[in-house]
Amino acid sequence: MAKSIYIGNLPWSTTEEQLKQLFQEFGAVLSAKLIYDRETKKPKGFGFVEMDDNEALTAIEKLNASEYGGRTLKVNEANQKKQ
Repeated sequence: MAKSIYIGNLPWSTTEEQLKQLFQEFGAVLSAKLIYDRETKKPKGFGFVEMDDNEALTAIEKLNASEYGGRTLKVNEANQKKQ
């Protein structure tokens, strides 16, 4: 089963490929997506990664509060979208 991971406080220069590479250390990344402002098209500084459950839990544990690009990441299980 896949788990969605929220990653906050990313440097605005981060690419989806860099985000994917950051998490690949802990297992196969099923998807990596950065969130952009609709009007300015600039990154909002957060995104989501999808991984298998066990790998996702390890990645969350290892990367939460770690430093990346001079910023302290906030990494946790993503809340499900409200219907």
